[in-house]
Amino acid sequence: MLEDNLEDLYENAPCGNLSTLLDGTIAKINGTLLAWLGYSREELVGRRRFSDLLTGGGRIYHETHFAPMLAMRGKIGGVSLELRAKDGTRIPVLVTSIVKAGSEGQPQLIRTAIFDAKMRRAYERELLNARRAAEREDERLRQLVSKLQRSLLPAVLQTPPGLESAAYYRMASTDDVGGDFYDLFPLDDGRWGFFLGDVSGKGIEAAAVTALARYTLRAATVYDPDPAAALHNLNTVLWQEYREDARYCTVVFGILTPTPAVGGFTAVIASGGHPEPLLLRADGSVHHHPTKGRIVGAFPTSRYTNTTAVANPGDTLLLYSDGLTEARPVSSETTDGRYGTAALARFATHLAPTNAADAVAAVTDLLGTFGTGLTDDAAVLAISAPPSRR
Repeated sequence: MLEDNLEDLYENAPCGNLSTLLDGTIAKINGTLLAWLGYSREELVGRRRFSDLLTGGGRIYHETHFAPMLAMRGKIGGVSLELRAKDGTRIPVLVTSIVKAGSEGQPQLIRTAIFDAKMRRAYERELLNARRAAEREDERLRQLVSKLQRSLLPAVLQTPPGLESAAYYRMASTDDVGGDFYDLFPLDDGRWGFFLGDVSGKGIEAAAVTALARYTLRAATVYDPDPAAALHNLNTVLWQEYREDARYCTVVFGILTPTPAVGGFTAVIASGGHPEPLLLRADGSVHHHPTKGRIVGAFPTSRYTNTTAVANPGDTLLLYSDGLTEARPVSSETTDGRYGTAALARFATHLAPTNAADAVAAVTDLLGTFGTGLTDDAAVLAISAPPSRR
């Protein structure tokens, strides 16, 4: 047997060994712990208590938690404390204590094993630093995503003279860039272009498609302010750029002409596979404006058709992405659990007559009720004609 000297094993163990009386007075201490603390045996045995070797915080914890738990359970293990050496150095340790009982079960003394925890503390600090670094990186990523998302939307939504407009965008996740986009912008001849679309997928790839779609539509409008022609151009661009990557979008695009004499506007609209806009009339009625057309960028050739919507004073044109209608609220009435276009139409019926700001505010509140059922980004854009003053 190689370890035949138990006294040597006690004195030179790889951990500190300590025996104390029930009041904590040190009765026996091994050489390992004396070497860590820098005291002589005579300075400690019978003169100091275990709690005297602890730092201020450790002493409080020992008196309020460690000692009471030890007295109640008879043992306590793996407690992280700090010893204070003779020269004032702090020594992080893990402490395990057990009460030694006599032949009749009465407690006699307390045996304590003390393990050097400097390496463990260093490891814990590394883990903590790594976690903080990861949290800083997550925050930086969220800010980057937020800035990138804002760059894909107009900083300030412009409004045609004599009309009203409002928009809202809700990101489903702060960690990923969404694919919804919208815009409302003036043309040289007094007309205005507007669109609202939804790119397939999420992330940087979707953001790239969103940027391409947005700027293609605006550029195409400069040369030919015809909605069907603009969608045809966008379809060609997306197909050529992403046909190997299956990137496409849905979008409703329109050219708005204010009618100051009437107090409303006329909108020529084309749609590429996007949900039909809603017209909320001044008389309280609500109608889906019929559109048709294939999704944009998925096929080499697609045809798009213009339709015309006339908004009179008090009417509101509401565009939205399918993140709204495909949300899965708890109270869904559809068989697939989605909110649905019918529910949205009923919701709009309670709003009409309304205006752009109130309509968007109401939809914003509605989205807030979906909670975790809102799994996709949602965008809404409304343009309204103020009610007649007569």
